[in-house]
Amino acid sequence: MEQRQLEGLVIRNYGGFYYVQDDLGTVHTCKVRGKLKEKLLSGDRVVFTALESEQGILERILPRANQLSRPRVANVSRVLIVMAVAQPRPDLMLLDRLLFLAQYNRILPCIVLNKCDLEPHPSTLSILDYYPRIYEVFKTSARQSVGIDAVTAAISGEIAVLAGPSGVGKSRLLQKLTGQQTIRTGSVSAKIGRGKHTTRHVELYPLPQGGWVVDTPGFSILDMPAIRREELTGYFPDFSVFSEECRFGDCIHHREKECGVKAAVDQNQILASRYKNYLSMLEEVMTKEGIY
Repeated sequence: MEQRQLEGLVIRNYGGFYYVQDDLGTVHTCKVRGKLKEKLLSGDRVVFTALESEQGILERILPRANQLSRPRVANVSRVLIVMAVAQPRPDLMLLDRLLFLAQYNRILPCIVLNKCDLEPHPSTLSILDYYPRIYEVFKTSARQSVGIDAVTAAISGEIAVLAGPSGVGKSRLLQKLTGQQTIRTGSVSAKIGRGKHTTRHVELYPLPQGGWVVDTPGFSILDMPAIRREELTGYFPDFSVFSEECRFGDCIHHREKECGVKAAVDQNQILASRYKNYLSMLEEVMTKEGIY
């Protein structure tokens, strides 16, 4: 059989094998050629040599648009930040961190409030009142198949990451988005109110209308990248119009006087919890800079 070099997408890596789907939809089970030193990620576009019986040898990785370290995935274009309206209650600090990290990695985020069949926690009402001014917000019930079509349309043709804490229904939502009912789901522990993690590895699942969605491990702590303190405010788009009222052009909205952002918080034009979360992230950035 004549060997051919093809391009494809790494949709899963498991047990030392990489499962690569070519542009015609065939999935090849591939090993890495010894000279390839760079770590391969799910989401990578690759060149591989096709062998018999849908086997292959990975030759090289094509340039990445981006890559995430947790989860380890490449070329993501959308982030679905999933929170539950209740059980567990939304974690606004985690939400703001995830929104920041999505924008830092140049990935378009949207917020998915799952379990909308439940009575919402007060934190959910804050999200519904404020965040649609800045980001797309979807209400879903994966259990009752509510809102699934709207989310699917938003990520059609994209590589989308499903991110958020455990117990919010990411696996069940993934089942509904992909139409694959065999994906494992977990449950929320009644004792601690947190989800039991069900994901074992990073995998891309195909969407019916085209594109992919990535299942990712649940997490609650995300490290801040090494950025300058003056950069952080640029990742809070709701601050920008009020920043024009700051006395100082390099205002970081912390201890400065005559700050338009702080005035907007006092006037309830910026959500107080979001500003508090900004300050928490700012202090982490300044600690890394050696200022604190």
